[in-house]
Amino acid sequence: MSAPQVPRPSSSQVPPPSPQLSLLDKAAYIAAPGTVVVGLLYYIGITYTEKYYGELGVPVGDLQLSYQAMVASAPGPIFLPLWCLLVGGAVVLLLFGRLAQFLAQPDHAVRRRRVIRWLLAVGLVMTLVGFPVYMTHLLAGLPGGPWLDFLSPLIIALGATVAFFATQLRLGESRSGGARQGRTGDTLWLTGGAVLLGLLAMSLFLQVALCATAEGRSDAQDEADGGYRQSLTVVVHSRLRLTHHAQDIEFHDWGPANGPYRFQYSGFSLIAKGPNRFYLVSSASRFTDRMVVVLPDDGSVWVELRGA
Repeated sequence: MSAPQVPRPSSSQVPPPSPQLSLLDKAAYIAAPGTVVVGLLYYIGITYTEKYYGELGVPVGDLQLSYQAMVASAPGPIFLPLWCLLVGGAVVLLLFGRLAQFLAQPDHAVRRRRVIRWLLAVGLVMTLVGFPVYMTHLLAGLPGGPWLDFLSPLIIALGATVAFFATQLRLGESRSGGARQGRTGDTLWLTGGAVLLGLLAMSLFLQVALCATAEGRSDAQDEADGGYRQSLTVVVHSRLRLTHHAQDIEFHDWGPANGPYRFQYSGFSLIAKGPNRFYLVSSASRFTDRMVVVLPDDGSVWVELRGA
């Protein structure tokens, strides 16, 4: 007597694989975007810091700032440009969304195709023109100051956005047409849309980096012209007479009977401190006439902090 046959479950009865991700997969989803964000913050922070101290006359490499310090200095210069980009992006998305709803009506099919061609052409022209303008600094000599530096990345961002919107309209038209439209062209449009998103991200990154550079320059000038209000006022006690060209520095010789640090200099502001050097400037100087005095931190001087 043969054994009874056990019915096999059909393919429709087989349970799908568990959608649960492994611990490593979840960590990858979390760590990868976080690593990108921290890397961008570090780049923005070092861009701002190099411009700020460079304008004051201090080489950033001598300060040996930590990775954490660079990242911590990024939120200040990045807040305003990100806020403007987010608000501007929301406005653009709302406008394009209303336009897409209007063109989605059946009686606007011809107009929709015409709009797609025009938007794609205008967006690609803006994108292709923006990069040479940015790379060759063609706008640097025009009147308008450093704000013209933001124009070329803005042109690239707007062009990539307009062209990407055209690709979305074209893909939406293809989806509404069903299989009759074919999918070979859709793959090319999807690839083009991915490239346009990459160009958009690149232009936004350039925009934020330029904002960090401009803010570093502006903050350094405001700090110098404001009398170094956020810097510590210091008094320098030295074993030897110092040779410097800083203006309005008070000098006093206490004589050999008052210890080895007989020479006193007051009127300095401490703008930076490296592992082996002090970077001082006269508190009475301004941005146009600043003179940085570099003193070694080797025991030949000691610096007395007097507060801001």
